[in-house]
Amino acid sequence: MSSDTTTTTAYGITRTVSMSYDSAIARLRDLLKEEGFGVLTEIDVKRTLKEKIGKDVDPYVILGACNPKLAARALEIEPDIGLLLPCNVIVSQRGDGTRVGVVNPQSMVAFTSNPALAEVSKEADERLRRVIERL
Repeated sequence: MSSDTTTTTAYGITRTVSMSYDSAIARLRDLLKEEGFGVLTEIDVKRTLKEKIGKDVDPYVILGACNPKLAARALEIEPDIGLLLPCNVIVSQRGDGTRVGVVNPQSMVAFTSNPALAEVSKEADERLRRVIERL
């Protein structure tokens, strides 16, 4: 599985892969599970936009991923951190490739004023980056 490009921003990391859209979603689910994440939500953006406003867009899904152990630790430190959970993972069809992205949990923690969340967000970030790297 070769990648075309990887991009890192302040809020996430994305990677274009040569696998199909459906294969990327299936592989992501497996890799997330290996890193202790479950998929709590799935938003089919393409279907939703078509149903709600009649707009046609390329296939695009948002997966809400959660690592229960990390979430529990974060909630103990900062009960309102639930406003920033779960960690979003995106998959979109881009021409011949598929674009996959994960949120940077450390950027979400930057919204809080609680430095005690740094260790939890760093671990979540490392796990999600491994998912992208192994895709």
